[in-house]
Amino acid sequence: MQRWKLTLEYDGTNFAGWQSQSDGKGVQDTVERAIMAIEGELRRTHAAGRTDRGVHATGQVIHVDLAKNWAPFRLQEALNAWLRDLGPVSVREVEAVPDSFHARFSAQARGYLFRMVDRRPPLTLELGRVWRVSQDQDVDRMQEAANYLLGTHDFTTFRDADCQAKSPIKTLSRFELRRVEGVFGPEIQARVQARSFLHRQVRSMMGTLSEVGRGKWSPEDVRDALEARDRKRCGPVAPSDGLYLTDVFYDL
Repeated sequence: MQRWKLTLEYDGTNFAGWQSQSDGKGVQDTVERAIMAIEGELRRTHAAGRTDRGVHATGQVIHVDLAKNWAPFRLQEALNAWLRDLGPVSVREVEAVPDSFHARFSAQARGYLFRMVDRRPPLTLELGRVWRVSQDQDVDRMQEAANYLLGTHDFTTFRDADCQAKSPIKTLSRFELRRVEGVFGPEIQARVQARSFLHRQVRSMMGTLSEVGRGKWSPEDVRDALEARDRKRCGPVAPSDGLYLTDVFYDL
């Protein structure tokens, strides 16, 4: 058996998240169906992160052990040939790795992108792929508030009630917001990086920062909410539409 590291891209809009589901609507189910088609047997996959329902990815990393003697290019082509008919998933990169590699436990950090637009007109081309807020957002004040979240903290305030992590303490090494000119017009992009995240932590933080952006909260209110370690102090949770898993970093 050879262990393979696969880098995936997918549109999470109609998936029930990464994890396998009883109704087969997880991204994992789709990928494993393609692997079964080329291997002839079920091969279990392991992902760097279990993205939630509706969350997208451009750099999700998984590993899988395969029995056949594949060349990397042939494996990538074979999987993508099947995935074209199974769902909006693409294998971007394929790499043979040692058995000691684990997509989740070997990861040193994970990076997410959150996209939002502040405009009144409804979305059409980007519907389901970016969060639309109807009020103008002050990105400088949002960044000022985000700076309070950098570093090591108890993120209980931004932790979902269903989170299964053993500890609420996480370390954010990057939280950058900026207004950019996207393909379909101006948008706000937030880049967040940490070794790992709590369940819905990024969405909880972004929903709260949007309150700052529209002037309902001050940056200091975010600091106080963080220090309160109280989920009730969190602002609204942003939808999954704008969230993308973009990077997983390893020492290989």
